[in-house]
Amino acid sequence: MWEVPTARSVRELAYRRVDRVILGEIERARPRLRALRKEHPAAGRPELVDLLVEKKRSLAGTGGMISGSFGIAGVPLDIVMVTYLQISLAVEVALLHGVNLKSKTAQRDVLDVVARGNGVNTLYRGGAPLLARFALMLLRRRGWPSLGRVVPVLAMPVCAYLNSRDLTRVGIAAHRHYEGIALLAERRR
Repeated sequence: MWEVPTARSVRELAYRRVDRVILGEIERARPRLRALRKEHPAAGRPELVDLLVEKKRSLAGTGGMISGSFGIAGVPLDIVMVTYLQISLAVEVALLHGVNLKSKTAQRDVLDVVARGNGVNTLYRGGAPLLARFALMLLRRRGWPSLGRVVPVLAMPVCAYLNSRDLTRVGIAAHRHYEGIALLAERRR
């Protein structure tokens, strides 16, 4: 018989899935970091973090343009994509700073960094109220058919901008956090 899952079991299932994503991302990030260091041998950690953020921002912006073209139907895909890119960026920044991410605590730390980078008020997307007012005005003047044609066109650049902004915030939060850990580790030596 099928049992109704509890909040705790769902949370544990989500943590196990995210842990697998982070562990897989560690293995994928190492070659990317080696290539980045080889490409920019004179760059320090802050410059390398900026380059990592810029690469992820361009991916997020492109993904935002694509998902925005689908209007409201593209929102779930966009959320998954941006979350994955944020986790990937946090993992890359942590590895760049020499942090070991194999422990459960370190993996939860990645999630904390992503959450801090997003903050509570980013759940309330800044462009939504303006878009909603525009949609209402358009509905009043022209009706449903015109709204359906224009919303994806407006959503494309808004999604691209918001995705880029969110990746930048996570990159800054990750750099600050893992730079602090790296500095503490260096002082202990």
